[in-house]
Amino acid sequence: MAHPRRFRFGIQLHTAVSGSEWAELARRAEDLGFDTLFLPDHFGDQLAPVPAMMAAADATSTLKVGCLVFDNDYKHPVVLAKELATIDRLSGGRVEVGLGAGWMRSDYEQSGIPYEAGKVRVDRFEEGLTIIKGLLGPDPVTFEGEHYQIRGMEGLPKPIQAAPPILVGGGLKRMLTIAARQADIVGINPTMPNGAADADAARTGTAAQTDEKLGWVRDAAGERYDDLEINLLNLGCFVTDDRQGFAEQMSPLFGLTPDELLEFPHALIGTTDEIAEVIEARRERWDASYLVVQADAMEAMGPIVARLAGQ
Repeated sequence: MAHPRRFRFGIQLHTAVSGSEWAELARRAEDLGFDTLFLPDHFGDQLAPVPAMMAAADATSTLKVGCLVFDNDYKHPVVLAKELATIDRLSGGRVEVGLGAGWMRSDYEQSGIPYEAGKVRVDRFEEGLTIIKGLLGPDPVTFEGEHYQIRGMEGLPKPIQAAPPILVGGGLKRMLTIAARQADIVGINPTMPNGAADADAARTGTAAQTDEKLGWVRDAAGERYDDLEINLLNLGCFVTDDRQGFAEQMSPLFGLTPDELLEFPHALIGTTDEIAEVIEARRERWDASYLVVQADAMEAMGPIVARLAGQ
């Protein structure tokens, strides 16, 4: 029996040495069958997401573009909404809107942006999400919040998509509850207890914890759960003929046991056939039909994307 959620695949790219190289990467992702090209939103060695999204869209014809995810603290929601609507208009309706509350401590420290308590960042993010959804919609927006005040703003230009899909990810209950109630795509992620992608973060993203997180999403979404798309971001994709041996060798880097690493929802390990089977099993277990992999996995994932995309 077919699963009700069809597979989609995204690729997270972050840099290129020239415009022509970036355009070629985008075209290659499109040719391999990836549905979406994402960029991260950090201050390190990466292209700025807004112009890079537009350049990728301009180089392709069907590839969607997005950011995984825009940090609400780095840009006022009115400014970001206008930029996203413009890209959607100029790309022919190919934007996915990834939004988050921010987590990478080093970005804040280097930029001087205050790294406030998680509750404050999430409060501000929730207000920003409401504003962006409103400005991308058909009606004028007036909003009075603790962090933002918007008065009768039309939100122009309007995007081509009547409602560009909103992607919100999270690892804690409050963010996943907001995502379940407000987003179209819910990313189930590890948490970042140290403000960094480290072994402590990996230990918050095990299969058992993902079971619990999906339960939070189901409970918060209620009747709209069946309309949600569940997303998993993969931190590593490792094609190998010795799945068990690889896990035994690499598990200490993740702070996990070999068995935990093999079923870790954010890594793919094995032969092409084994990885395809793992992806199908994760959709059965977590309804996770939208998988995003990193730049270094683009070619390795090509045959798997060809096999599973749209299925």
